[in-house]
Amino acid sequence: MPTVQKSIRIQEKTLKEIEQIARDTGKEFSVVANELLDEAVRMQRCPGIVFTEGTTGRRARIAGTGIEVWEVIATYKGVDENLNRLQKAYHWLTEQQLRSAIGYYRTYPEGIDLLIKQNAGLTEEQVHKKYPFLIREDR
Repeated sequence: MPTVQKSIRIQEKTLKEIEQIARDTGKEFSVVANELLDEAVRMQRCPGIVFTEGTTGRRARIAGTGIEVWEVIATYKGVDENLNRLQKAYHWLTEQQLRSAIGYYRTYPEGIDLLIKQNAGLTEEQVHKKYPFLIREDR
């Protein structure tokens, strides 16, 4: 993705935090700063969505849950985008939480569609190879 050089003033405390994240992750300062800015913009545009670190990197999740947006949207598509059926599938989530996930998807569909496609293509063998601890002992 093309970038543009822009000069901004950053509070020293924030600068040190970004530098520490860069050291901890082994990423360049600019990469970390851009990732954080991108997430902040997405969270501003889509209230109720947060980004957290997972085993496969940072992912959009419904705030207050461990549920990734792509999981809810895969289900949403599976119930023909029917909000009532989605609410039954995720009965422990509020309507607003589900609407936040749907709103995020409508605003940023590309990444969510990619995650759905990647996960839909997984075979049982691939999952067991990557996560051998998931193999049931009674098989």
